Amino acid sequence: MSTKTVYSIRIPVKYRRMMEEMKDVNWQDEIRQMSIKLIQDKSKKKLLKEAEELRKRMETDVESAVLIREDRNAR
Repeated sequence: MSTKTVYSIRIPVKYRRMMEEMKDVNWQDEIRQMSIKLIQDKSKKKLLKEAEELRKRMETDVESAVLIREDRNAR
């Protein structure tokens, strides 16, 4: 069983012809790598946005310096 799947795209004919002229480029590999990188980057941005929203919901009115001072004084 393969762990990969096929995803087809349509591109303008002129670009397909240009690709065919560039014999030294492995287009399948290049497009796969660019797609994976884009997916990873978008996923990271989404996670960061969700983390930022969570952090905003968790904000308190107490400054961290006050909490640290209270903790130190309690020892």
